[in-house]
Amino acid sequence: MINVWFIRHGESEANAGLPTTNPATTPLTERGHHQAQQVALAFAQAPNLIVTSPYRRTQQTAQPTRERFPDADHLEWQVQEFTYLAPKRYQNTTVDERRPISDAYWQQGNPLYVDGEGAESFADLMQRVQDVQAKLRQLEAAEPKFVVVFSHGRFMRAVLWAILTRSTEVSAKRMRQFYGFIGSFSVPNGAILKLHLHDSEIWFSGIHTAHLSEYSEGRTNPSSP
Repeated sequence: MINVWFIRHGESEANAGLPTTNPATTPLTERGHHQAQQVALAFAQAPNLIVTSPYRRTQQTAQPTRERFPDADHLEWQVQEFTYLAPKRYQNTTVDERRPISDAYWQQGNPLYVDGEGAESFADLMQRVQDVQAKLRQLEAAEPKFVVVFSHGRFMRAVLWAILTRSTEVSAKRMRQFYGFIGSFSVPNGAILKLHLHDSEIWFSGIHTAHLSEYSEGRTNPSSP
């Protein structure tokens, strides 16, 4: 069996409502760096493998954990956020300012549509989810037994959605269903989604926030994987 923690990055400047210029380079806020420190303290045992996305905010979030566990291997996987808007759409704008463009994308409901250079389609997202599932299944038979993946909110919900529906099918209907799913609950910055793989089956045991000070009421000892 292999235990996997998907961890959402700490609060970014975009999350805080500040203007940003590129989805890949948006940094953490001071609060986000504090959340990253709290994530690093949430481990009762060392991970064997630490995975980050190519995006700056996940790499910054992972840094305190990597410093705490320097012997853990590190890899970069394509677990970045669902970047359905082209980076040219950002250009020093806030999330709220981009909302009409975002709403238009989802209302169009075309799973193959690509907004422009640097963007991806819904089909691309589902392929990345499928690729990550395959990587995790490959690791199940290998040495790493506790894997930590620093990722992003929509991507984590896409992974969870694929597990719950047992499908990465691509269609306009599935795209609408996914949009409804991601709107039904949030994954807070710094939250941990815990998964367990056994005999190529994947289960999850909830989304955890007790390690974060803003959710720490009734906090218990740091969780094991």
